[in-house]
Amino acid sequence: MTDIDIAQSVKLKHIKEIASQLGIGEEDMEMYGRNKAKLPLTLIDENKIRQNKLILVTAISPTPAGEGKTTISIGLTQGLNKINKKTTVVLREPSLGPVFGIKGGAAGGGWSQVLPMEEINLHFTGDFSAVEKAHNLLAALIDNNIQSKTHSLDIDPRTIAWKRVMDMNDRSLRKVVIGLGGLGQGVPREGGFDITAASEIMAILCLSKNLQDLKERIGNIFIGFTNDKKPVYAKDLNAQGAMTALLKDAIKPNLVQTIEGTPAIIHGGPFANIAQGTNTVVATKMGMSLSPYVVTEAGFGADLGAEKFLDIKCVSAGLAPSAVVIVATIKALKYHGSGDLKNLSEPNPEAVSRGLENLEKHIENIQQFGLTPIVAINKFLTDSEEEIALIKAKCAEKGVNAEVAEVWAKGGDGAVDLAKAVAKVVDNNQAGFSPIYDWNDTVTDKIKAIATKVYGASRVEYTSQAKKDLSRIAQLGLDHLPICVAKTQKSLSDDPTLLGRPRDFTLTVREIEIAAGAGFLVPITGEMMRMPGLPATPSAEAIDIDEKGNISGLF
Repeated sequence: MTDIDIAQSVKLKHIKEIASQLGIGEEDMEMYGRNKAKLPLTLIDENKIRQNKLILVTAISPTPAGEGKTTISIGLTQGLNKINKKTTVVLREPSLGPVFGIKGGAAGGGWSQVLPMEEINLHFTGDFSAVEKAHNLLAALIDNNIQSKTHSLDIDPRTIAWKRVMDMNDRSLRKVVIGLGGLGQGVPREGGFDITAASEIMAILCLSKNLQDLKERIGNIFIGFTNDKKPVYAKDLNAQGAMTALLKDAIKPNLVQTIEGTPAIIHGGPFANIAQGTNTVVATKMGMSLSPYVVTEAGFGADLGAEKFLDIKCVSAGLAPSAVVIVATIKALKYHGSGDLKNLSEPNPEAVSRGLENLEKHIENIQQFGLTPIVAINKFLTDSEEEIALIKAKCAEKGVNAEVAEVWAKGGDGAVDLAKAVAKVVDNNQAGFSPIYDWNDTVTDKIKAIATKVYGASRVEYTSQAKKDLSRIAQLGLDHLPICVAKTQKSLSDDPTLLGRPRDFTLTVREIEIAAGAGFLVPITGEMMRMPGLPATPSAEAIDIDEKGNISGLF
């Protein structure tokens, strides 16, 4: 059975029944049909958050298809509930780009899915659409102000970095020229589109504490400079009120269920190689207010999503995980040991052994934060016992527990051993979370800390443009902001061809963008793709719908 076959074979519980498991009455939620609901922020309880436990799921450096963090997160949640640990999973929302592109959806897989998977993967409750509209409203206001003769802020069009966004992979929109057609059509300038998940509005939504904080952050979005070099922010256009109004429902977390009928909260979805790559602060806090244990995930490998989750989200929101699960697959370890994507299903213990240094570095990274990692071996049918034994031996050498998880095939039953290992760490309450850097350090010291401690670089170099950006950041008084490095997910370094555990490399910062609304600085390393293209054979070609409205081809 395919993922969608399995999903459609399950009879979903009414969302009121799922909510009742969390002590939520019908009057305290906004139902979107019988299977989905929005939860009000009034349900967040800081006292309960301090008492309850947060478990982060991350991964080793991934292959293009990913290593199954979402599937493991869901399966682990179901496994914890099977050992009587009341647990809620809190996840990101899928972007339509990967759904129609190469990776497929992000609702888990097999018997570890969140449901209704078709709706979650397609339009869900409209959060991405709201982010898209709020972002593009600001773009329209910027161009309108440039065109205006009576209401102008005298913005220099050459300094504007704010593009438009669309939740679709479309390479032809990366660079466009707008404002053509004469005086009445606007001022011609170069523009372009990013995918919605790369929008600063998405990053802001995911870090905001409440509606007022959301509006304040939106007002602080840096747009560019005037012709006399004065900074311009979204609040100078009086944009924050209308933009926040478009997001009034999008800020509320979404309640759904796993395939085994346990609660799941899904909210927000920023990229991890460009933004922070984690679900919203309010969704995480909602889960921790309603459930003694919460499992959440962070995008790509621990060098990206987990680092940003810990150094940005946790510090900003006052959160601290009790344990971290690192997802590893035999396929990814073979890839890091051989560099060959074509033969990952064939037994190759030698390649696995060579690739283990990537896992080793991610284990060390988590330990640097004062946290205890547990390795989840996401098992595939092609994995051999010899290959699995190599992983367990390396983890034992590092003093780390490693458990096989068969959550795709067996759901929660396939994660019971993993759940017991995680619960043991969490209930011992020995976590002493400490971020890698202090926000008050200099910008260069913060970047150096991430580059050397997390990535394993020996030095950091700055281009002339990056040095100019450092001066501009100091001029604007934004030195105190945390760092959100934009970097390839394919390598611990900024070079996607350097697999395994690169050593003695130089991290090169090309430029540093200001995300003043989100509240972080973005050093750009390598070439960052913010508007992906579709592959030669897009997943969209396999998706269909029949006369009864049944969807097929989603995975």
